[in-house]
Parts: sequence; structure tokens; C-alpha cells
Amino acid sequence: MKRRVVVTGVGMVTPLGTGVKKNWSNLLAGKSGVSPITRFDTDKFATKIAGQITDFEATDFIDAKDTKKMDYFIQFAVASADMAITMAKLEITPSLSPRLGVSVGAGLGGLGCIEQYHKVLLEKGPRRITPFFIPMIIGNLASGNIAIKHQAKGPNISVGTACATGTHSIGEGMKIIQRGDCDVMISGGTEAAVTPLSVGGFNAMKALSTRNDEPTKASRPFDRDRDGFVPAEGAGVLILEELEFALKRGAPIIAELTGYGCTCDAYHIASPAPGGVGAASSMEMALRDAGFRPDEINYINAHGTSTYFNDLYETQAIKKVFGEYAKKLLISSSKSMTGHMLGGTGAVEAIYSILAIRDGKVPPTINLDNPDPECDLNYVPNKAVEAPVKKVISNSFGFGGTNATLAFSAY
Repeated sequence: MKRRVVVTGVGMVTPLGTGVKKNWSNLLAGKSGVSPITRFDTDKFATKIAGQITDFEATDFIDAKDTKKMDYFIQFAVASADMAITMAKLEITPSLSPRLGVSVGAGLGGLGCIEQYHKVLLEKGPRRITPFFIPMIIGNLASGNIAIKHQAKGPNISVGTACATGTHSIGEGMKIIQRGDCDVMISGGTEAAVTPLSVGGFNAMKALSTRNDEPTKASRPFDRDRDGFVPAEGAGVLILEELEFALKRGAPIIAELTGYGCTCDAYHIASPAPGGVGAASSMEMALRDAGFRPDEINYINAHGTSTYFNDLYETQAIKKVFGEYAKKLLISSSKSMTGHMLGGTGAVEAIYSILAIRDGKVPPTINLDNPDPECDLNYVPNKAVEAPVKKVISNSFGFGGTNATLAFSAY
């Protein structure tokens, strides 16, 4: 018998706001968090819009002197972990400390600080580089800072699988608990890559939307007129607990994490495999791990990036896994509102999936005005719906062909 794993707390920072309440309210209302980029001069950039976080105050969660040692991706993760621990009512005692682990990853890490201090190096020389530069940029310092703050002395890992990072981090956190290495995992993903080099690089790949004159309408998954994803920043963190441990301490259980799929297309460095074969195998693996039949799933939080091939192949993958039942599924893409938070996006979308179970409400896919004839499933266009949601899956697919799927159920 596998140890059962439940979710007892969640926290998030996204372009829709800081905290779960603001995020969920804005998501259900179909509000977009995309706006013109204010972080840097976009005059020479093809893409001038992004999902930026505008209401975050790092000092609400972190000592002012410590914020100067952390790139934004670390700050977002630490804040999200604090919110999740508070929701879970988790008291971290000396006896829990060795049984408490962290699995929080980032796709690109501290790219903003890399750009900043490269400029310092060129203009002022190496002696002007801060001694905190390396700890500010490396991906595992999101997990590391969370562990230091909360004395999590159990397993500590940092997954880096591009756009699937958050989903893999949660899945690996579940497996660590199931194999008995700890009782509680702080798991999620984070990113802060609305930077010149990131936007310029994705522009060079022709991956981004250039609908600059209509920022809130730029991210339009499954729509015929989609032209690329919208870059964004954010973080999401979940508290995962072994069921008996959670029950013993009277934890508030939000949902159960029941399955995890993890595969690779082994096809291309950036493009998903035709037909969505790798995505389909990831979903099938998660369903097997959870012990779910395909026709038991009520909702899919799709990866849904608003790029041509991703949306087409994810649709084909869903049809492959679910057959005729695919037409009865509720499917939506949160990225239509948040933009694509890269390493943070899978964790944020996992939280949205859990909240759909908790409240019986499925968020919409906004901007779905002219559905692509080849994307012909129910993507909950433009308006949230109320529905009994008992079992869901959340998909994330990343560069290098990496695929990850989580399955959640009502507890």
C-alpha cells in the first residue's frame, strides 16, 4: 500500500495577485494579468507585454536586509511557502524538522540578477560584484532559503525542467513522502524571468505573442488567432503531507494528491512531438498511478500555452487518452489570464486545480473568441462554470520534450 498524500496548504504570487483569495477571485472572474512591460525599455523588442506581478511586497514576508540577497524568483517562492504553511496551520517543531523536506524548482533561476551583475562586471569590474551573487541566481536557493527559514532538514531538491518544473517538483515531493523519507514536503515552482534577455531570447525563437496593442487579449489558448505565449512571472507552493500525519495533527485537508506522470517526447529541443504522444503517455501514467479510469476525470487544467503546436498536440493527446469521453471533459487554460510563468506555472496551475475541487468551480479560458476547428473540445470559453469536480489532472510540458501530469481528487 502506498502512503497517501494530501494537500493541506497552498500559497501563490502571480500576475493575478499575491495570495490565494485574490488569485482565485480574479481567475474565476476571467481577469487578465497581462499588461505592457514596465521593467525595462521595450522599444527594440518585438514583444512589449507580459504578466508582471504588481502588488508584491517582499518585506511582508522577508527581512529587508535579506531581500537584498535574493533574486525575485527566490522572494516569490519564500513568500508562497510562508502563505502555504500558514494555511496548513503547520507548526514546525524539532521533532518534525528532520521529517520536513522542500522541493521547489525554477526553470531559469536568477536571470535578472545575472543580467544586472554582468553589466556591473563590464562597467565597474569584478570587484564590484556582490558576494551574494551566486546564491542569488542558482535555482536551488529557492528551496534552500525556504529550508533555512523553516528549519526543514529533510530531503531538499530543486527540479529544473523548464515549463514543467513546478509540476515535477510536486510529483517528486509526493514520491519522497510515499517512499517514507519524510512526512511533509514544501513543494512547488517559481520564476522571475520578465527580463530583457529572456524576452529577447524567446522572441528570437518566435515563441511569444506580439499582440502588443491588446495585452489582455494576447494570451488566447486554443483560439484560431493565437500567435504565441505571453511571458510571465510567479510562484506557487503546496504543503504535501502523509495522510495519517495530517489527520493526527488535525490539519485542514484541501485535496488528495493521487497520481503523477513523468515522460519525455525524446523528439525535439523545443517543439512537442506530433500527435502529443509524450503528453498522452504522461497523462496515462498519472491515471495509472492514481488508480483512476479516464471517465472518472471531471476537469483538466491544460498546459494550454497559446502557441500553435502546443495547443493542437495537447488536444490530440487528450483525445488519445480519453477517447469519446474527451468531449464531456471540462478543460481550461489558466495561462489565458496569467500568461506563462515558466518554472512557476505548473505549481500555480496545480493550486487552481485543487481550488476547483474545493469550490466546485472551473475557471475559464478567456479570449477564446474564434475556436481553432482542430481544437474542438470544451475549453470553458470566457466564463467560469459551476460543476461537481471530484477528480482532476493538471498538465505541464517543457522544452526538451519533458512532460508532467498530476492527478488530484477530493478527500
